[in-house]
Amino acid sequence: VQLQASGGGLVQAGGSLRLSCAASGSIFSINDMGWYRQAPGKQRELVASITRGGRTNYEDSVKGRFTISRDNAKNTVYLQMNHLKPEDTAAYYCNFQMWTTGSSTFRAYWGQGTLVTVSS
Repeated sequence: VQLQASGGGLVQAGGSLRLSCAASGSIFSINDMGWYRQAPGKQRELVASITRGGRTNYEDSVKGRFTISRDNAKNTVYLQMNHLKPEDTAAYYCNFQMWTTGSSTFRAYWGQGTLVTVSS
């Protein structure tokens, strides 16, 4: 089982990016999906999360600018990031709570990270 994240890049302040993260492998079920970020010298923090039923949660600084969504049929989560600011610069990691075949419970899986750089 692996998570493949994509969509990062370099963008000017005020611009937009869309991140994607898809899970593949022997997956039985996926509960919560989320995006975290980690800036140099800082701890990893939760940016946004979404339940299987579509309930969302956002970190205060991204409310109104970022939108998380998911496609359960494709085992994929998205993060639409608008009005980007230099302080959004970080490596962004996806996190899925998945029940994989051969497992007895849900556990957390991480993507490899995709770098977002916002220039002023």
